[in-house]
Amino acid sequence: MPTFEPKDPNFESRVRASFARQDIMETIGAKLVSVSPGEVQIELPFRDDLTQQHNFLHAGVVTTIVDTACGYAALSLMPADSAVLTIEYKVNFVSPAAGDRMVAYGRVTKPGRTVTVCTGDVFAVSNGQEKLVAIMLTSMMRVVNTGIQD
Repeated sequence: MPTFEPKDPNFESRVRASFARQDIMETIGAKLVSVSPGEVQIELPFRDDLTQQHNFLHAGVVTTIVDTACGYAALSLMPADSAVLTIEYKVNFVSPAAGDRMVAYGRVTKPGRTVTVCTGDVFAVSNGQEKLVAIMLTSMMRVVNTGIQD
């Protein structure tokens, strides 16, 4: 994996503060586990109230955590005056989302001044074993001085 140099020395605290403002993450019980330049990890305990009709974690919830991980991975490399918005993504669901918890990894593939391309993976974890659930490819747009908080 490439090594990236953040443009903001306080990138981690900025990412963590922004994550704390996302009410959806609190609502679903997701936690920000790690933040490093160009990479973020989010975990979500499995909950019955977040499942679909077959008792798998709903695809919308899976997408929410991996989109968020990718967005913060992108933000971690942007200047301090930046915010980030998702402008496009594609997700492949490769296994049912069933396990004790879900782990989403977002990684920057190609940073840019305006658009950053990221990839993300979601794994279901049960009894210490990981199973790939979803793969995301996304584009994140840097937004500056618009009044949008990161």
